[in-house]
Amino acid sequence: MTPSLLARLAPPLFVVIWATGFIVARTVAPHAEPLTFLLARYALAIVVLVGLVAAARVPFPRDARSWRNALVAGVLLHGFYLGGVFWAVKHGLPAGITALVAGLQPLVTGLLALPLLGERVSPRRWLGIGLGFLGAVLVILPKLGDGAPPAALLAAILAMLSITLGTIWQKRTAGALDMRVNATIQYMGAAAVTAPMVLLTENAHMDMSWPLIGALAWAVLGLSIGAIGLLLYLIRHGAVTGVATLLYLVPPVAAVMAYLLFGETLSLIQVVGMGCAAIGVAVASRP
Repeated sequence: MTPSLLARLAPPLFVVIWATGFIVARTVAPHAEPLTFLLARYALAIVVLVGLVAAARVPFPRDARSWRNALVAGVLLHGFYLGGVFWAVKHGLPAGITALVAGLQPLVTGLLALPLLGERVSPRRWLGIGLGFLGAVLVILPKLGDGAPPAALLAAILAMLSITLGTIWQKRTAGALDMRVNATIQYMGAAAVTAPMVLLTENAHMDMSWPLIGALAWAVLGLSIGAIGLLLYLIRHGAVTGVATLLYLVPPVAAVMAYLLFGETLSLIQVVGMGCAAIGVAVASRP
């Protein structure tokens, strides 16, 4: 695949694959404890990536700074973010509210891009961020529940801040480190913070049914390697605010997937929200 073709295909591929994470979460819920599932996902991703790195004969970094940077990125992008989202849902926060909190990421990224990266956000991009957020709210609105346990809501907010800071950290520190090596070390960091939480809060239950095995395989190959690889590529080659804005398309795509796979209905307001989110991303991502 040529670099120009990859640059064109990476954003839509990332959105579609990232959206399947919600389908995986729904599939896995009856079959495994959330953090246990995430730990298994990280461990298998490390095994696969180490094999890819070895086959490509790419060396791991020899300096402590590169290891530190990648480990911190893994803790923020995967460990705290996914762990916080799964924990919030498990402890009573409706999925719609969780998704809405996660949808604040592009707004927070835009606010932090200038002081932390020196990346100025233009008025046109702010307009796109605002339209995208409005679209995401309209898509999620019919699914919003009444209850929002304070601890679970706090976990979702911290998860959103974690992936925001992780994206900025990755942009500042990744440099020229090979993305396969970078991802491998990131999952080591994610596993390091998730393992103690599993020991403290869960019984490591996984029923190893076929739905769980299939979801785990996709979570490793499609999400942990495919989607994260595309995310790291997009961060390296684009502005973090533009990359973050792509996440506004995830709720609409996930809603369509849920409609096709689980028969969930799509209301008119959700369809309008999908169009609004698409316009917002187009405005914010325009060169």
